Amino acid sequence: MSVFPKDFLWGGATAANQCEGAYDEDGKGLSVQDVLPKGIFGPITDEPTEDNLKLVGNDFYHRYEEDIKLLAEMGFKVFRMSIAWTRIFPTGEEEAPNEAGLAFYDRVFDTCRTHNIEPLVTLSHYESPLHLSKKYDGWMNRKLIDLFAKYAETVFKRYKDKVKYWVTFNEVNVTSHIPLLGGGVFTPRDQLTKQDMYQAAHHQLVASGLVTKIAKTINPEFQVGCMVASAPRYPMTCHPDDVTYAMEEQQELTLFVHVHAKGEYPYYTKRLFDRDNIKLDITEEDKQNLKHTVDFISFSYYNSKTVAKDPSKYELAQGNLYRGLRNPYLTYSEWNYPIDPQGLRYILNFYYERYELPMFVSENGMGAIDEPIEEDGKLIINDDYRIEFHKGHLKEVGHAIEDGVNVIGYTSWGCIDLVSAASAQMEKRYGFVYVDRDKDGNGTLERYPKKSFYWYKSVIESNGDILFKTEE
Repeated sequence: MSVFPKDFLWGGATAANQCEGAYDEDGKGLSVQDVLPKGIFGPITDEPTEDNLKLVGNDFYHRYEEDIKLLAEMGFKVFRMSIAWTRIFPTGEEEAPNEAGLAFYDRVFDTCRTHNIEPLVTLSHYESPLHLSKKYDGWMNRKLIDLFAKYAETVFKRYKDKVKYWVTFNEVNVTSHIPLLGGGVFTPRDQLTKQDMYQAAHHQLVASGLVTKIAKTINPEFQVGCMVASAPRYPMTCHPDDVTYAMEEQQELTLFVHVHAKGEYPYYTKRLFDRDNIKLDITEEDKQNLKHTVDFISFSYYNSKTVAKDPSKYELAQGNLYRGLRNPYLTYSEWNYPIDPQGLRYILNFYYERYELPMFVSENGMGAIDEPIEEDGKLIINDDYRIEFHKGHLKEVGHAIEDGVNVIGYTSWGCIDLVSAASAQMEKRYGFVYVDRDKDGNGTLERYPKKSFYWYKSVIESNGDILFKTEE
């Protein structure tokens, strides 16, 4: 008998701003991503510039039929994607939605249905409308709650018979650390206080509750989830100082899951907020909106994070968004990210023990530089390192299921190569499908299945059984 349930949702994940391209076609407005050519590490430009690889992405906008067919060939049961808010409301403040944008996603969802793929749709994935960022400072202003609710209600009604699974905000906790990326906050981070960043995040939490309520009134069968950037915090030593510090860091992350799952801030919020002199503006209406809790918890997992009360004695490591200390018991990717499959089992148990809601691993993967070789006019990519990464992590998902955790799905990040979120690079590739586009944006954009494509196909065909077969 398979470890994975028979209806397990195998698939992959993308984001509109990283793959669609067509940034100025069919009435689309500008998002913050269109003026971040170097991601969060570079300047904000006045207008979109040619060096911004996200303006073309991997051209999913024009190639979605080909791409979804490739996903179907792998056997995908689910495809996590996002809707670009600015395709529906170009500035975020229009009275009526942009029909061309709505029609595009109709075609995408219809294509998914043709191939028996369930869409899992993120409403806001790191691409706040640029107009709202400049006019209101993004989610710093609670006016965005109603504007987001209007956008959400529009797409809920339009796709009520085409989409079942929804996520409100991608990695909602990131706003409290990287406010431009997570919350479209235009004020430079070094001019913001912790109070500012948590207030912006609070507005998103309220909006998440409100649109969850709206979703259920439009279609009670909708399944609405939250999504957080997750990295279990390990203490560097068993010294009580390090253990307590790791606990406090973990609570900063878990706060966001708790609000979505329980409908209120957790008990330790007072200590966390008192420490940084945070006094949120929370209205009675806010409290009522927060009570509309989610149906499932989804999260990204790329690596664990090792911490210490005094980090000065240790070497630093990198990480997807959260940088920690170098853990001597782990191996590292070429981007110096810790590779820690067991951390995924740990965090699945961690959340499920507390909230007992269905769990969904909505992002997991390893960025690497792929070196294609040409054979008979075709590009061959032997990405055994990617296979080993996913094999290790998927086995730990299986172990979590054996632990009793209700895991309903797994979507690998960047299943077709796309542009990196934080750094806006093309060379850090995650996909099972290679896209012919180099770090400068040159290439044919043709698609080539990698070795991992066929491996993941066999995993899905066996419902995960081959992960646990003894290798000869």
